[in-house]
Amino acid sequence: MDVRIGVTYSPKELVLEMTDDTDRDALRAEIEGAITGGAPMLWLADRRGRQVGVPTDKIAYVDLGVKTERSIGFGG
Repeated sequence: MDVRIGVTYSPKELVLEMTDDTDRDALRAEIEGAITGGAPMLWLADRRGRQVGVPTDKIAYVDLGVKTERSIGFGG
C-alpha cells in the first residue's frame, strides 16, 4: 500500500510504500490521532524501515492507497 502525503507550500508529495501487512484502518487512526491530538510530528516507517517525519501542522492531505498486487511485464 502506498501512502501519499501532501505538504503545504510544497509542490511535491511524500510517497511511502508500506509493508504488505499494514492495517489500513490502524494507520488511518494513527494519522488522525497525531493530527487531532496536537502532536508536533507524524512519524511513519516505510517498507525498508526508513523513518519519515512530517510536521502535522504542514499536512495538506493524506492519500491511503489500496493494496494492489504488483505485476511485472505486460498485463493481460
